[in-house]
Amino acid sequence: MSTTDDLANPLPLAQALIRRPSITPADAGALGVLEAALEQLGFACRRYPFGEVDNLYARRGTASPCFLFAGHTDVVPPGAEDDWQKPPFGAEAAEDGFLWGRGAADMKGAIAAMVASVRRYLDTAGEPDGSIAFLITGDEEGPAIHGTKAVLKALADEGETFDHCLVGEPTNPNALGDTIKSGRRGSLNCTLTVTGRQGHVAYPERAENPIPPLLDLLGRLLARKLDDGVSPFQPSNLEVTSVDVGNPTTNVIPASATARFNIRFNIAHTGDALSEWIREEANLVDFNFDGHIDADIHVTGEAFLTPAGPFTTLLQDGVEAETGRRPALTTGGGTSDARFIQLYAPVAEFGLVGATMHQVDERVAISDIETLTRIYTRILDGYFRSPPA
Repeated sequence: MSTTDDLANPLPLAQALIRRPSITPADAGALGVLEAALEQLGFACRRYPFGEVDNLYARRGTASPCFLFAGHTDVVPPGAEDDWQKPPFGAEAAEDGFLWGRGAADMKGAIAAMVASVRRYLDTAGEPDGSIAFLITGDEEGPAIHGTKAVLKALADEGETFDHCLVGEPTNPNALGDTIKSGRRGSLNCTLTVTGRQGHVAYPERAENPIPPLLDLLGRLLARKLDDGVSPFQPSNLEVTSVDVGNPTTNVIPASATARFNIRFNIAHTGDALSEWIREEANLVDFNFDGHIDADIHVTGEAFLTPAGPFTTLLQDGVEAETGRRPALTTGGGTSDARFIQLYAPVAEFGLVGATMHQVDERVAISDIETLTRIYTRILDGYFRSPPA
């Protein structure tokens, strides 16, 4: 990556990023590779380290409107490397037309396309009437505490603002142009701990069994139909992920029992309202129980929706012009850092095909990285020609 001309081609940068084994929270030099590329393009770069995580914010220009590209250089572990057909951090551009490696789809290929799109846009359109920025974290695949969320707060405290954001998550399930994520469901995790009193099973009057009230509480929670779906969201769902007693014997009533569950919820709910409902149900069960029930609740993101309008139309137009497909605006799947960004600016997500993300033999078509670069270039051109309201 010795000249800015090199940056018009996304493949070398994608390979350089993949060759850095940036498994959360380790950076392994990935942000340094990206920072050097952005500095060549005239971006002012700042690092924002929090805890074990390093993050990068870069901006070119100071005027409004500001278009923000967002994403992450951290990746999930590759698993057993012997299970891969090609080295997970080798970044091989193979004869089959695919770029292989951990992070190719999620989402180093998209980051390289973002950078290349800026190079191409500057070459054809010149200086934008506004600013372009990048917010790239090393903590999206991890707890997401010291990454985008922390950087956004720091930037807000410094008076930094941006007007619209595009996140490069691999939103397409099968082919480039399938879907744009215009919203996400919220996520709530809860651990229920029921504490009773241990005793011999032959003398239940001398003990307080925690298992029946735990099952009662889970039954009450599961009995509620949260909603029927709120367009364009699917119905909210509560899934029990663990029930644990840890009792190795057959003749002892255990002292405690725990359960964990997750709720993925749409915009019919808020994290606070669901938390209050869980605690109310726990209190009702606890009322006739000579023990204690504790509900440890963490809302990791609220549901949000970026309404269809000029911004989403701009994105759809750019994708359709290059792929021939009009992408659907969807809200399915898990969470992403868009859940934090939506508090600061309208945000949507569009990136590569995610069919192999997090899997052994993660790979993306090299032609898709090129097409994504052209899509991003079109979006930049349209954005600064006629900024969305």
